[in-house]
Amino acid sequence: MTEIFFYHLESRRLEEVLPDLLQKTLARGWRAVVEAALPERIEALDAHLWTHDPASFLPHGTKADGYEARQPIYLTASPANPNNADVIFYVDGAQPAAFEGPDFERLTRAVLIFNGLDPEAVSRAREQWKLAKAAGHTATYWRQTGSGKWEKQG
Repeated sequence: MTEIFFYHLESRRLEEVLPDLLQKTLARGWRAVVEAALPERIEALDAHLWTHDPASFLPHGTKADGYEARQPIYLTASPANPNNADVIFYVDGAQPAAFEGPDFERLTRAVLIFNGLDPEAVSRAREQWKLAKAAGHTATYWRQTGSGKWEKQG
């Protein structure tokens, strides 16, 4: 069964936390997909991942770059998993169509990152939590501490 993590952003922005989460994903030998709701957001994240830290490199690409199946991290604005990812990060309003089916079940983990300062995003995350639990998945909720570290709740 796919593990589902809910990350509640409060003190840091997505651009600050996503590179760290992706680094940890690659360190485990996993591939990732990052799905956002809008193509413009994918373009911004693509540019950010190239420049976020001059001392590190996060290998990634988009459909425009080609070689989708070979990308360790694939960025998309539509449901896709061309690189056979182990983890899908749903950001900026993107969310799984369902928490079931063979494509979802083969994932090791799904990560929903939402802005805790946006009431609509919090409401969507609560609904997704209910759907994930109803589908029988193990769901965990992670909240940022004042220093920006992640702390498992509950």
